[in-house]
Amino acid sequence: MSAWGFFFFRTSCESLSPGYGWRAMKLLHALVSFSSLFFLFAKANAEPLKVGDRAPAVAGVTDSGAKLNLAEVYQQHAYTLVYFYPKADTPGCTKQGCSLRDGYEALTKQGVAVIGVSHDDVAAQKAFKDKYHLPFTLIADTDKAVINAFGVPVVNVPLKGEFASRSAYLIKDGKIVYTDYKGTTDKQAEAILAVLAEHKG
Repeated sequence: MSAWGFFFFRTSCESLSPGYGWRAMKLLHALVSFSSLFFLFAKANAEPLKVGDRAPAVAGVTDSGAKLNLAEVYQQHAYTLVYFYPKADTPGCTKQGCSLRDGYEALTKQGVAVIGVSHDDVAAQKAFKDKYHLPFTLIADTDKAVINAFGVPVVNVPLKGEFASRSAYLIKDGKIVYTDYKGTTDKQAEAILAVLAEHKG
């Protein structure tokens, strides 16, 4: 028990009547439980990749169940946008995906291949893609191979599972040229197009 916790326990139990002391103990227990829950939510993973780092040559399973080697995608396109989202078909993730859908034509004209990644399984990714008519590939990263390769922080939510933090990485010639660690939602395509304009300007 921490010094603060010991002080709280002692003063509560010694200065109050037995009934109130018991209530204080219950309150202390609740505080300890809350602290434990906080640590369960804490993000933990390797350091996220940064601009200048080589993009990981990692493979993943797509929404169709096929294997996709990202190294091959890097070689076949001028740019590759690999973006991560917590969970398919949730409000923020839908806004992010639809932003890239709506800006997809403009992105592809700039030579950008778009790859979305989350911890969802193949069925969830396929349903998400079909529901919102997303024209790009989604990776069902159930083993977190892609998530870990990029060093994306993961949040472990009790009774819900693990979720990748929203983020995006723009890759050119096998190296990362732009990172968005917060992950823009409804402005994701706009943000990437602005970066491309700067690079070509």
